[in-house]
Amino acid sequence: MKIESFHACATCIHFQAEKNKSGMNYFCKRLGYETKPNYQFQCWTPKEHVQKLMEKRMKGMKE
Repeated sequence: MKIESFHACATCIHFQAEKNKSGMNYFCKRLGYETKPNYQFQCWTPKEHVQKLMEKRMKGMKE
């Protein structure tokens, strides 16, 4: 299991989604601009539950 399979803005601690009249807006609080859930940036910091899932899958691959 590679990190790339988890690496996306939607799994980052800085990702913010807001619903408005015209639909959904996705924003990176760290970078300060609009993004999309599937975009990838080098500053990615996974959310806690994503980190745990990554660790669990990596552990399963080693066994």
